[in-house]
Amino acid sequence: MYRSNEHIYAQVIDDTKHQTLATASSLEPELKSKLTSGSNQAASTEVGKTLAARALEKGVTQVVFDRGGNLYHGRIKALADAAREGGLSF
Repeated sequence: MYRSNEHIYAQVIDDTKHQTLATASSLEPELKSKLTSGSNQAASTEVGKTLAARALEKGVTQVVFDRGGNLYHGRIKALADAAREGGLSF
């Protein structure tokens, strides 16, 4: 998970194989058209839901959430909550 002042990005990585399994960001055209801003909790929620759906398509249900040193509140919490609601457990 990475967040900038303007957007949020998340990915599911298999550390043992060094492969990215699923990604989502507020810059994607399908999400960008739904969002008024890429840097709010609504954007984080959509990114979390999208990431969960893509991970589940690949058969991934269990992940470790690395918040990248960011505090667990606001946009970070919104993304994590949406990913959990989408079916990921961490």
